[in-house]
Amino acid sequence: MGRWEPDARGRLAKAALALYAERGYEQTTVAEIAKRAGLTERTFFRHYADKREVLFAGAGELEDLFVRAVAGAPRAAVPLDALTAGLDAVAGMFADRRDFACRRQAVITANAELRERELIKLASLGAALAETLRGRGVAEPAASLAAEAAVAVFKVAFERWIAPDEERSMQLLIRESLAELRAVAAGA
Repeated sequence: MGRWEPDARGRLAKAALALYAERGYEQTTVAEIAKRAGLTERTFFRHYADKREVLFAGAGELEDLFVRAVAGAPRAAVPLDALTAGLDAVAGMFADRRDFACRRQAVITANAELRERELIKLASLGAALAETLRGRGVAEPAASLAAEAAVAVFKVAFERWIAPDEERSMQLLIRESLAELRAVAAGA
């Protein structure tokens, strides 16, 4: 394949995931990923800083979308309702991506370095959401507690969504997880 062919980034991500599943993350090289995608290593590095970032490339986009939706929630919205707007917004990112998400998570789960990177990503998301809530006038510790609760809702819904027999949408599972959180908080 020539470099001019479209979707180099997507081809690299597919090739990386396939190789990580076949050979393991640690045993796979950037050169092998590029070759499998029909591209050069130089092209790989135009799209990704390293082979780890193939798995985390969407983290910044997810965080930005989440933060923008929370910031754009109606001023009168209580923190959990503002965060619900963010959760609804990010749920849409997962439509038609379940297979990719399942394979990606299997690679992450099998590698301690990648699990650590995933936790860092979630911590960054929680900090960004807390800052956004503070910008909306929510005092501490309420801003941090609400932000961490939203991250927990997201994480629980995601884990349920990638379960082998799960067929419901990410949005539905986020809503169910949010309802469970509200019930726990209400003492039900």
